[in-house]
Amino acid sequence: MSDPVAPAPDGRATPDFRSPEFLRRHIRDTLAFYAGRAADPGGGFFHYFLDDGTVYDRRTRHLVSSTRFVVVHAQAARHFGSADDLALARHGLHFLHDAHRQPDGGYAWLLDWHAGRARVLDTTNHGYGLAFVVLAHAHAAMAGIAGAREGLDEALELMERRFWEPDCGLYADEADAAWRLAPYRGQNANMHACEAMLAAHEATGEPRHLERALSLAQAVTQGLASKASGLVWEHWRRDGDGPWTIDWDYNRHDRSNIFRPWGFQTGHLTEWAKLLLQLQARLAPAQTPAWIAPTARRFFDTALAHGWDAQHGGLAYGFAPDRSVCDADKYHWVQAESLAAAAWLAVRLDEPGAWGWYDRIWAYVWRHFVDHRHGAWYRILGPDNRKLTDEKSPAGKTDYHDMGACWDVLRVLGALGR
Repeated sequence: MSDPVAPAPDGRATPDFRSPEFLRRHIRDTLAFYAGRAADPGGGFFHYFLDDGTVYDRRTRHLVSSTRFVVVHAQAARHFGSADDLALARHGLHFLHDAHRQPDGGYAWLLDWHAGRARVLDTTNHGYGLAFVVLAHAHAAMAGIAGAREGLDEALELMERRFWEPDCGLYADEADAAWRLAPYRGQNANMHACEAMLAAHEATGEPRHLERALSLAQAVTQGLASKASGLVWEHWRRDGDGPWTIDWDYNRHDRSNIFRPWGFQTGHLTEWAKLLLQLQARLAPAQTPAWIAPTARRFFDTALAHGWDAQHGGLAYGFAPDRSVCDADKYHWVQAESLAAAAWLAVRLDEPGAWGWYDRIWAYVWRHFVDHRHGAWYRILGPDNRKLTDEKSPAGKTDYHDMGACWDVLRVLGALGR
């Protein structure tokens, strides 16, 4: 683990990454990158930004970005008491309802938005996208936005009716415009559904959402993982009424699909570790399964053992079934979820070594990922930490993971506030 802590490129000193003041300031600094340029007065938000904040596509709107903008602004509104962020969250929620939402209740995956009119570019219904619709409504409801609770209940009902497979205890992944399910199944949609259910429980207090979060966690991290050497494989399929079966070759030679990458995903292992410990924190001790803590620890340790780049620092994107790195690029969200997981392990499981990983990952991020000139994080770096593109925030990013990691650490430190 030889990766010396270095100052940022502009020479500024390394901060105290465990300080709540630093974490809050970093969230505000990241939000500042989008301030004044992301909101489209004609509806929703722009989704494509270069390093300096230039919008390079003003028309394409992706469901994942539309929902994540609601989440980040609702969190800021709630915890900072920001009226501006409350207005932006409300603005984004209106766009979800007025543009993305379809007559059959579904939400369009991709839109062309021009002159106040939406043209659907992709009619596919995605369980992954619907999980984020639930998450956006839950955070909007917690921020006190009118109508968000009703929208949350509607999105949950739709997800249950169209994607839930009770015999498997998991959500299906994809359906066409007529709601015919495709055979593809994925763990990613279920991981974010678990996250959404935790938020729905926080927003409503209803035990059924916590119960669903737990059942999803068990189905993925125990059930599916038992068929993949104890780890979480991304891609599965279901033919007819049969069981889920592993698809070891799905997207093996295609690195273009950012939501369905091949290999064991370093960041998803650490994200699951974080979610498991957040689930543990919600459950009464008598309700907490014995497998949660050791699974979280094992996922985190495995991700760091096979994903950490001892030469250049940072966590690689993914590793193959033989545990060799299959994609050595560094992605922002992988680092963010991993540092958040490290903090949760350090506090919830009293793992002092996890604080070492937390500081190490943050130091790497501070040195290589945070843009100290323009703000926010770079999206992707090469194996040797060279920038690969000047597209800082294309569709899907919004720095949701990066700010979310700060909120997650503040929560486990007991410094989240209201």
